[in-house]
Amino acid sequence: MKAMDVVMTPIHREGHLFVALFFAASIVLMALWAPLGWIGLVLTAWCLYFFRDPHRVVPEEKGILVSPADGTVCLIMEATPPAELGMGDEKVTRISIFLSVFNVHVNRVPAAGTITGLAYVPGKYLNAADEDASEENERQLVRMTTEDGDDIAFAQVAGLVARRILCDLEDGQKVERGDRMGLIRFGSRTDIYLSDKLKPMVKVGQTMIGGETVIARRSA
Repeated sequence: MKAMDVVMTPIHREGHLFVALFFAASIVLMALWAPLGWIGLVLTAWCLYFFRDPHRVVPEEKGILVSPADGTVCLIMEATPPAELGMGDEKVTRISIFLSVFNVHVNRVPAAGTITGLAYVPGKYLNAADEDASEENERQLVRMTTEDGDDIAFAQVAGLVARRILCDLEDGQKVERGDRMGLIRFGSRTDIYLSDKLKPMVKVGQTMIGGETVIARRSA
């Protein structure tokens, strides 16, 4: 990606205050001692980079789910959906995506449909790449029925340095595939729980682009 593309990329509204504070602190530090001021400006630039909210080209193919986040697939396993969402005890495929502090942290809805449940669960701040993070860490859980009638769930999971999960969705809300749904600050993980009619289309170690990469496909 060209440097100018990064500079011109809009940032999420959550980042406006942070960028302003970092920049103001840089000006003060510059007046006190120039080297500190330059460090502050570098951190301000990183803050702009972290909160970037780039445009995404969402695929229009029928029967697919897109990745809810940028990052790397760290786990694909059978797991019971979160009990807080009331989806039963039968295990389904769960795909987990790890977001480093260098990934875009704006999360996106994986499919068109209706939000049917929301639950916030306070918790720990384990390494987001750990298997236990899905059940131990602070997390925002979302259940939805897709336009194809599949009952799925996805989760925003806090990590070692994440201290805020922002979810803009509401129960009963109609959504479109690739819609922005929130943000996790800083460094984190997202999980997606598939129905038995959805086949994973990714593998561990694969790089995801939120809102663009096809993560699962509906079987015939």
